[in-house]
Amino acid sequence: MADRGSTALVLGGGGITGIAWELGILAGLADAGVDLTDADVVVGTSAGSVVGAQVTNGIPLADLYAAQLQPPDAELGGRLSRIAALKLLPPYLLPGSGRTKLARVGRVASASHGPGTVDREGVIRSRLPVHDWPDRDLRVTAVDTTSGEFTVFTRESGVDLVAAVAASCAVPTVWPPVEIAGRTYMDGGMRSTANVDVVRGAERVVVLAPLPRALSRRTSIRAQLERIAPREWSVVTPDPEAVAAFGRNLLDPAKRKVAAEAGLRQSRGLADEMRHVWEPS
Repeated sequence: MADRGSTALVLGGGGITGIAWELGILAGLADAGVDLTDADVVVGTSAGSVVGAQVTNGIPLADLYAAQLQPPDAELGGRLSRIAALKLLPPYLLPGSGRTKLARVGRVASASHGPGTVDREGVIRSRLPVHDWPDRDLRVTAVDTTSGEFTVFTRESGVDLVAAVAASCAVPTVWPPVEIAGRTYMDGGMRSTANVDVVRGAERVVVLAPLPRALSRRTSIRAQLERIAPREWSVVTPDPEAVAAFGRNLLDPAKRKVAAEAGLRQSRGLADEMRHVWEPS
C-alpha cells in the first residue's frame, strides 16, 4: 500500500529498448522541470526494475541517459523467438486461476533453462551502478515459478537487490529463473506488464509502459488503475516513432541508443500533462 496523498512512479517491462526509452522519457521530463524520480513509491517490473533501481539510488538522470547512448559492445542481448513466445500462450489459455496459469508458465520457464545456466546476476550487476537497496520505497516484482505466486521485493525482504532485479527480468525461455532463498523466480511481467496495482493507495500515479498490452482485461493497466482509483494518473506509452525505433527485437542492445533518443524526443510533448498529474493544484 502507498500512503494516501503520495506519488507513485510505475515502470513497466519492455526489454533493453524499454530501459532506454524510459530513461529518455525521465531525463527529458526532468530537463523540463518535472522530476518523476522523486516519487514516494517506485515500482519496477522487468526492464522497469532496472530503471527503478538506477533512478532511486541517486545517480543523475543525465548520466543514466548518457550511458544509453554509448556503444553496446559489452551488452548481452537476447531474443524471444516466435516459437518460444508461442510456448507461453497455452499456459494462459487453459482454464484456471491467474496463479495456476502463472505456475504453468513457470514450468515452461524452468524446463527451458536451469537456474544458473546463464550468469544473469552478473549482467544485471553490470547495469546497476549501485548494488544496494536505496533508502527509498522501491518495489521490484517477480513471480514464483513453482507456485505462481506474485512477489514484490523491497529492502525489507532481506533479498539482494541485484538478485531481485535479475528475477524480475528473467523472461521465460530467454533467460533462466533466478534462485532466491531456495525458491526460483521469473519475470514479474508474466503477471502484468506494469503491475500498477502494487501502488494501491497512491494519490498521483504515472505509468511508463513500453509494452502496454495485456493478456487479460483484469491484468491490463487500465483495469488496475480503475481498481486502485488514484486521484490523478497518466499512462505513457511509446508513440509510433518510438515503436519504429525499438524494432522487432526488444532485447537487441544495438537499438538502445535510438530507443533512448526516441524517449527523450517524446518527452518534449509530455511536460504539461505530467506536471498536472504530479504537482498538487
